[in-house]
Amino acid sequence: MTTSFDPAVLVLEDGTRYAGFGFGARGVVFGELVFATGMTGYQETLTDPSYAGQIVMMTAPHIGNTGMNDADMESRRIWVSGFVVRDPSRVVSNFRAERSLTDDLVRDEIVGISSLDTRAVTRHIRDKGAMRAGIFSGAEYATSAAEQLARVKDVPDMAGQNLSDRVSTEKAYVVEATTERVGSVAILDLGVKKSTVAYIAERGFDAHVVPQSITAPAVLALGVDALFFSNGPGDPAASDAHVELLREVLKSGMPFFGICFGNQLLGRALGFGTYKLPFGHRGINQPVLDKRSGRVEITSQNHGFAVDAPIDTVIESPEGFGRVEVSHYSLNDHVVEGLRCLDIDAFSVQYHPEAAAGPHDSMYLFDQFRDMVLASRKGAKN
Repeated sequence: MTTSFDPAVLVLEDGTRYAGFGFGARGVVFGELVFATGMTGYQETLTDPSYAGQIVMMTAPHIGNTGMNDADMESRRIWVSGFVVRDPSRVVSNFRAERSLTDDLVRDEIVGISSLDTRAVTRHIRDKGAMRAGIFSGAEYATSAAEQLARVKDVPDMAGQNLSDRVSTEKAYVVEATTERVGSVAILDLGVKKSTVAYIAERGFDAHVVPQSITAPAVLALGVDALFFSNGPGDPAASDAHVELLREVLKSGMPFFGICFGNQLLGRALGFGTYKLPFGHRGINQPVLDKRSGRVEITSQNHGFAVDAPIDTVIESPEGFGRVEVSHYSLNDHVVEGLRCLDIDAFSVQYHPEAAAGPHDSMYLFDQFRDMVLASRKGAKN
């Protein structure tokens, strides 16, 4: 059994309450409540560092049937603050499973709640927006409703939070190219996923994964051919140091590729603003238009902030980096999903081309990055 009959309650900052049963570890946890729409891939979602500081609710009703395994871990641990599901699987029934979902939730002390109406909660968030919340289970369930709500309201808003130091590697490390070596890339770990590093290594690059605290001179001193900014949690408006680092590296002429949080930071480095979305894009079924090809990509996404830039025109970078265009945008709400610099070697996308878990429509972006780096290096020699 993956659940017990310990009562639990999910409390939202607007006072809405949803009763259920304890799932995973017992206790109390707080964070921004968001929903993820993927029908599969809960392990990749749980171990994605971008979810740090958030209570994640799965809209798929049945979670846990495939268990957990080491191969699908996207980082060293589960990062979500809390976990909300409707029906946890009572058994694990997959040949790749090495343990149950509950085993990992308890190991990493992740408090969850089950047996509530996740459809109703999702509709509430879609109407009211993502909001602060708390899960109270076990002994914490017995505290008064007024006290629980007061504790939820004391939680900081996600806007204004810099969470990169919570998830980044403490020490630099290198993953060597797994095919014929063509160069090297510095990966700024803002919450990078294992799959991202693997796909860059598969393109022939030695991947130098560096802490988020590294300086621009230290990046340039590595002697790498390009810089990559990873996905990660938090508000891009609270990451001034990373923006300044990127501006210095772009001025040096080093090629750049960023995904998710890296897209938002490129936007800021170029001089655009960012803003918080009402409830964000989270799931593996998000349609995005590639403006250049006219092709629609089904993408994996996890972001609550977006770049504020016009999607229908080429504009000059307010920070002096030349012409910039929005390369991709969401077909659901026209949110910026990619940036392309026309006068320097830099581009980014808001979604997750590493597709863990998710569709593989966007895998070409890693090849595009490789081609850009090789072309840049060739141009420098001419």
